[in-house]
Amino acid sequence: MSFIQQPAYIITVLLLLVVFSEWLAKKKFFKHIGAVLIIIIAAAILANLKIIPSSGNAPQLYNRIFEYAAPLGIFFLLLEVKLKDLKLAGLPMLVMFFIGSFATIAGVVIGYWIFSPQHHHVNQANAVAGMYTGTYIGGSANLNAVALQYGVNKDGTLFAAVNAVDNIITTIWLLMTMLIPPILQRLFPRKKNTPPEMKGLSDDELRSLVTQVKTVTTITDISLLLALGFGSMFISSLVTKYVHQVPSILVLTTLALVFAQIPFVQKLKGGKLMGLLLIMIFLAVIGAF
Repeated sequence: MSFIQQPAYIITVLLLLVVFSEWLAKKKFFKHIGAVLIIIIAAAILANLKIIPSSGNAPQLYNRIFEYAAPLGIFFLLLEVKLKDLKLAGLPMLVMFFIGSFATIAGVVIGYWIFSPQHHHVNQANAVAGMYTGTYIGGSANLNAVALQYGVNKDGTLFAAVNAVDNIITTIWLLMTMLIPPILQRLFPRKKNTPPEMKGLSDDELRSLVTQVKTVTTITDISLLLALGFGSMFISSLVTKYVHQVPSILVLTTLALVFAQIPFVQKLKGGKLMGLLLIMIFLAVIGAF
């Protein structure tokens, strides 16, 4: 066995790629590209230079990362979702969200019908459409979940292209969301409608409420989070075994959302950090493919 096939060596390089991409993404020029695209490109370069294995000689470790690291990463990130926080948004914001979600779905369907990407050499065009639908409604966790379910993650070139387009469109979208509200406020003036739960709170209290900052992480926290993650993966595999029509990733994400509403689970620290790390390792393997 060549040394580049050794699991310990591969994991070392993948973790160093995470460090490198996070560091580079903070630099002036590269912050517009983002750590996600940086780690995919960096891993692809290393794979082509034969520093880490590529899809042609992929080790079993890559399959294990696809099987465990990515689903666990998505699970841990979803543990941050608190449905009770919806009341802080208020009805107008929720209505706008649902209108935006419906518009996103309609846009994807109409775009798919007009451009017919399946007839223009776009592999798994239906899955790519689902990835864009998911990411523009609920973020990158949805994009990765759909990619896992349909195996897009094993086509490194396609996945990198999807993320590149996503980054470009997201940049344009962010610019528009910053420019349009002040214009609308001038054209259609409205007074601020602060939810009752947020009235009278100081800036620090509001910031804490929104960011939900957690500090010290303990061994107990990490152990319980891992137990929840692997236990949920086991349950999702059982459900899929007996109900074939239900994707395992759908069961896993549903369980994550249920656990996220339990006060005891909400007190566990370190889930988001572990989730981000696992997703970054998963993205590095995609780049290597």
